[in-house]
Amino acid sequence: MANNRMMIKFFIASESIFFLMLILAYVNFHNSVTTGPTAKSSLDPYVTGIFSLFLLASSFTVWLAGKSLKNRNRSGLKLWLFATIVLGAVFIFGQAREWFGLFGRGITISSNVFGSTFFTLTGFHGFHVCVGLVMLSVLLGLTLAGDFKGPKSDAVECVSLYWHFVDGVWIVVFSVIYLWAFL
Repeated sequence: MANNRMMIKFFIASESIFFLMLILAYVNFHNSVTTGPTAKSSLDPYVTGIFSLFLLASSFTVWLAGKSLKNRNRSGLKLWLFATIVLGAVFIFGQAREWFGLFGRGITISSNVFGSTFFTLTGFHGFHVCVGLVMLSVLLGLTLAGDFKGPKSDAVECVSLYWHFVDGVWIVVFSVIYLWAFL
C-alpha cells in the first residue's frame, strides 16, 4: 500500500473515533432534554433527507471520477469531479438553511443539551464536508491544468476515500439525529 493511501486510512480511522465520541455524546444526552427544543420538535427529517440524497449521490459521482481516471478519460474525470463538488455544495446549502432556520427560531448551541450536541455534531460534519469540497476543488483545478492522465493517482484515490468517509458518517449522523427522533 502506498504511504499516501495508508496515511489517509489512518486519518479516517482517527476521525471515525472522533465522530463516534460525538455521536455517543448525542445518544447519551438524547433523553436528558426536559425543557426546550428537541430533535423531534425542531428538525424536519424530510427536507434534510432530500439534501442528504445530494451528498449520497456525490459518493457515486466521485466513484465515477475515479473510474474515468482509470479509463484515462480526462473529460469524464473533470465532469464527475465538478458534479461531486456541486452535489456536496447543495448539501452544505441545505445544512446552512436548516441552521439559519433554527437560529431564527431561537435554537442555538447554548439553548440546551440538544442544541449543544446537535450543533457540535452537525457542525463538525459540515466542516469535514467543506474540507472535502476544498480538496475536490484542488483536484479539479489540477485536472484542468493537465495533471492526472491516469490510470492511477494517489491524490484522487485518497480524496475519494475521504469523501466516502464523510458520506458514511452522514448516514450514521442522519440516522441517529433525524430518524431516531421520530421512532
